[in-house]
Amino acid sequence: MTGFILLAALLLVAVVAILLPPLLRAPKASTASDQSEANLAIFRDQLGELERERGDGSLAEADFEQARSELQRRLLDEIQPPTVAPLRAPAGRKTALALLVVLPLAAAGGYALLGNRQALDPLQRQARVTPQQIEGMVAGLVEKLRQNPDDSKGWVMLARSYKVLERFPQAADAYGRAGALVDQDATLLADYAEVLSRVNGGDLQGKPSELIERALKIDPNEPQALLLAGAAASDRRQFAAAADYWARLLAQLEPGSDEARTVKAAVNRAREIASQGSGAGAAGATTPATSDAGAVSGEVTLSGRLAGQASPDDVLFVFARAEEGPRMPLAATRARVGELPLRFRFDDSMALAGGRKISDFKTVSIEARIAKAGKAQTSSGDLYGTLSGVKPGSKDLRLVIDQLQP
Repeated sequence: MTGFILLAALLLVAVVAILLPPLLRAPKASTASDQSEANLAIFRDQLGELERERGDGSLAEADFEQARSELQRRLLDEIQPPTVAPLRAPAGRKTALALLVVLPLAAAGGYALLGNRQALDPLQRQARVTPQQIEGMVAGLVEKLRQNPDDSKGWVMLARSYKVLERFPQAADAYGRAGALVDQDATLLADYAEVLSRVNGGDLQGKPSELIERALKIDPNEPQALLLAGAAASDRRQFAAAADYWARLLAQLEPGSDEARTVKAAVNRAREIASQGSGAGAAGATTPATSDAGAVSGEVTLSGRLAGQASPDDVLFVFARAEEGPRMPLAATRARVGELPLRFRFDDSMALAGGRKISDFKTVSIEARIAKAGKAQTSSGDLYGTLSGVKPGSKDLRLVIDQLQP
């Protein structure tokens, strides 16, 4: 954007430099002076001719005097200065000043009407970068970090790049290598916590919560940290705390914006649940039992005969689905093959927004899938395993990934 503006300004200066000098230049006085000199020379020649004729006797004295008077009158008429000449210089200066003001304004107005202002926006230019280009830049950055592994800024850049590509395990690893640069920055700590939660299927407990707490100690109003802190508190069913975190975030958002309306609704909902819990007396004691009644838990392992077809960084999804009804997962978590064997636990508090709960069904199925394409959708080459007829409340389930998607 700066380069474009500088170039446009230079072009305007060039145009003005070409147009102004002729307008500012004063009219040449030499033109009138030269004409007067010519007229005087003609007068002298004609007067000399009259004097010769008088000397020869071919011109009488009275005729000589009359002819000389006529010459003098004509000369005076010829050298009379024009009355409009002095007005030309001010008019030129006024035109020059008008151009000096009008040209830049006209250029700016024309671009505003006809130009593409979004082309000057660096964010718009960045949006045109393709995933392939990002992959190429990431590969180059990885090579630089191999040569200079102590480059903390480079690790942060790599972590953010992996996050854009949704390669969350690699993003988490890169953040972990950035060291003190992340530890001293509230925004980076919050982003690191989000990446770790993505690796763990959205679970903010454990290290993500620790990172969020450290971020808020550095900056109590860091927006992303407040958002995640509220979500973590909600997961722990500490709804009053969640409402407090989100209310602090709401105060920083533009009133009436979509983000503000969403956060305000979350604040109101958390406060409503918190007030219901506090008025129920023993609600805190009954909540865990209710949660356990709709919970299923167990462990996922990978069959030895398929172990050679999966790499530690492959994405692993674990779902709970209704056996009869919608195929939308009732709960889900995301991890990677390197974390196997993996413990899982699904309960009603993990229900997806707007979805039904595990306790709404008599039986559910649990599926674990190693997604070779990195997406939750089934694709050829995936490794998977399924448990059917699982009743809500079941514990210590053993789910083995032992099948290959054709």
